[in-house]
Amino acid sequence: MNLGKQIKITTALDYAEAAASRNGAVLDMAGWDGVIGVVKHAAIATGAAGDIHWEQGEDSNLNDAADLAGTKIAVADDDDDQVFVSELYKPRERYVRLVVTKDASHNQAESAIYIQYRGRKQPVSKAGADEYELHISPAEGTK
Repeated sequence: MNLGKQIKITTALDYAEAAASRNGAVLDMAGWDGVIGVVKHAAIATGAAGDIHWEQGEDSNLNDAADLAGTKIAVADDDDDQVFVSELYKPRERYVRLVVTKDASHNQAESAIYIQYRGRKQPVSKAGADEYELHISPAEGTK
């Protein structure tokens, strides 16, 4: 099994530092069962408080976005350099996104990716990846 041929990786949030909350990229879940959101925090200012959570909606631009109950993960000011993982399986609506909520007065720096899995079409296109290579039992030697 080659996992890379069964998943799709998409940028949710490019790295940025700010005090304002950020909405991740809208993700179309048509043809996919689940998605894992991976948020990597860097520096978080002392006193900062926030969370990450999921939203969903039927509009492709998520103008109708609604928070998903029970998906909130708290982020504290001592969570510098930590990775938060949140999985959403079989959302009820087609479009979803991660949201990083901040307290508007303290900077936090983060980036995030989506990993979609259990796609109905195989193999999965790697159009969103900058590079993808598969190495099966490579011999030792020069890179």
